[in-house]
Amino acid sequence: MTATGENFDVVVIGGGIVGTATALALTATHPGLKLALLEKEAHLACHQTGHNSGVIHSGLYYKPGSLKAQNCTAGRDALYAFCAEHAIPHQRCGKVVVATRDEELPALDELHRRGLANGLDGLVRLDGADLRAHEPHVAGIAGLFVPQTGIVDYTSVTEAYAAVVTARGGVVRTGCRLLGVRRAGGGLQLTTTTGIVRSRHLVNCAGLHCDRVARLCGSDPGVHIVPFRGEYYTLQPARRTLVRNLIYPVPDPAFPFLGVHYTRRIDGEVEAGPNAVLALKREGYGRFSLSPRDLLEICLYPGFWRLARLYWRVGLQEYARSYSKTLFVRDLQRLIPELGRADVVRAGAGVRAQAVDRSGKLLDDFHIVAGEGMIHVLNAPSPAATASLSIGRKVAGEVAKLIVS
Repeated sequence: MTATGENFDVVVIGGGIVGTATALALTATHPGLKLALLEKEAHLACHQTGHNSGVIHSGLYYKPGSLKAQNCTAGRDALYAFCAEHAIPHQRCGKVVVATRDEELPALDELHRRGLANGLDGLVRLDGADLRAHEPHVAGIAGLFVPQTGIVDYTSVTEAYAAVVTARGGVVRTGCRLLGVRRAGGGLQLTTTTGIVRSRHLVNCAGLHCDRVARLCGSDPGVHIVPFRGEYYTLQPARRTLVRNLIYPVPDPAFPFLGVHYTRRIDGEVEAGPNAVLALKREGYGRFSLSPRDLLEICLYPGFWRLARLYWRVGLQEYARSYSKTLFVRDLQRLIPELGRADVVRAGAGVRAQAVDRSGKLLDDFHIVAGEGMIHVLNAPSPAATASLSIGRKVAGEVAKLIVS
């Protein structure tokens, strides 16, 4: 089907889980709305959505009252219900957060406090013996059991969202890259690789390219996407018994990353990781992936250099761990000492679209900006997949304001 000359009420850019969830919410709240979702890749969920570890997050980590906390709690429950309704395999297995040193105990206490403030029932504070009852091979002096955490395949979830959108009359088009946007006739004219599309409104859920799409639309996003690659190992099949479910360290509160951890996936594999290194390509999943354009943009952005001055030592440590299996395994052994180098093999990687402002600050919360006839989702890091249905409803609410204005 050609896209030339087609007219829509709303076009959503980006076929990851946030884009499809937004389309899902719009088709639910506005029956009869002419909606199209455009994805540049041949399939949905090709990037952040399809490269994460599949964890359904509980809402433990996030500052009470933040968009992350609000949307994770509501989105988690909605996601479990959606998976049950649509027969998507998932498990509510719980996880343990492990303190291995005395100096981590205050941060563990803070996590417990945040979890309670965010409405998590059934949190259990654990001593060393309790930890080993949950995870017999773990080493730690204290911990926290979080029963709300689960696992799912987010690609399957995204495809299910899209199937509902299509059933409601929405158009989901893959292999359709946005090339340009201009205002015309009281609306927007979108130039794509498959032709011209006209729309009254646009929703930017382009993930790794959301800042670029905002600029194509004539908006100043005020942030720049700096990509960070997270690399994983998987446990050898014979050693998967070292991990029952999910095992996390106490995270460093200075960074929006959770540290290397163990995740049992819905297919039975056990992942270990990720680290967090600067990626030299926005869709660069290999250690040697490089895009001259992406690298130049990073180097020309003042916020990146301010960020680098603050955290260059940590960055070097992450790069060392990227290239040294010994160092990676050493960090994993903090949680499971009996794990050996031969027990893990290098696996895949994901790239996180991290928004950085001009001061060098890493944006921690979701960041959604409204423009004239447009909504831009400019920072949707973890737990965006867990919170996708809630975020989709929030974005759809912002679009509704545009429709009636």
